[in-house]
Amino acid sequence: MHQADPPNLSAATPAAATPRFAFAALLGSNLCLSFGPMLVRMADVGPVAAGFWRVALAVPFLLILLGFSRERIGRLGPGLWLTLAIAGLFFALDLGAWHLGILQTKLANATLFGNVSILLFPIYGFIVARALPNRSQTVALLLAAFGAALLMGRSYELSRENLVGDLLCLLAGVLYTGYLIAMIRARDSLAPWTALILSTIAAVLPLLGLAALMGETIMPTDWTPLILLALVSQVIGQGLLTYAMVHFQPIVIGLVLLVQPVMAATIGWLVYGERLGLLDLVGAIAVAVALVLVRRS
Repeated sequence: MHQADPPNLSAATPAAATPRFAFAALLGSNLCLSFGPMLVRMADVGPVAAGFWRVALAVPFLLILLGFSRERIGRLGPGLWLTLAIAGLFFALDLGAWHLGILQTKLANATLFGNVSILLFPIYGFIVARALPNRSQTVALLLAAFGAALLMGRSYELSRENLVGDLLCLLAGVLYTGYLIAMIRARDSLAPWTALILSTIAAVLPLLGLAALMGETIMPTDWTPLILLALVSQVIGQGLLTYAMVHFQPIVIGLVLLVQPVMAATIGWLVYGERLGLLDLVGAIAVAVALVLVRRS
């Protein structure tokens, strides 16, 4: 696979070189990440502490997977260590801001604002590639924006009550974009599990320190939500994303992030009794068509 600097941003990976299940992995990662907000609300620790346990509990599982994968961590240069440290810090700050916001706004708002990377990451890709999206990608972007607006239109609101939470989730989305950029650069030199475990370890201490500074409850009485958060969101969700991200342009990664708002609406319907109307269904169909278009592109 041809690589540029930074990787995979100046040109799409040739179809023949893309692993068969890469797109399924990218889609599956976002399905798993969609359950994060619900599990954070179920945890009986502080929101930042939930982020700490998400990464801390994931580390031993990631080490086991690293052993099975037979990846070897060779000598890393100072630049690569710095990139991984930056990725871990951005991820820690992202989780801290997002988890705080989840408890201070609607689930739909938190998911929508927390995934502002849908827009920012493709824009970054276009700037680096110095090229505009092609016709199919443009149609996919417009359809995705239309679908997301319809899907979140009924639940979306900016109010004084939710403003702080909305702003925190928006900040989290910006920070997550920084994490994605750092990780795709790290993946230029590292295999997926190696990159994920090193960036995950780099996020542990910042999250623990932030939770302690905020005086949050850190030790849980019920470990179930936190273990599920670590396994579903970090090990499986971030693991699949880290594997798949080097095989697609940022526009594809950004558009598939739309799966999370769609799933948030579905979870809100099934778990919290938020009924889906006709416009919600039309929005979901528009997002699905956008995913098909960008996959074909």
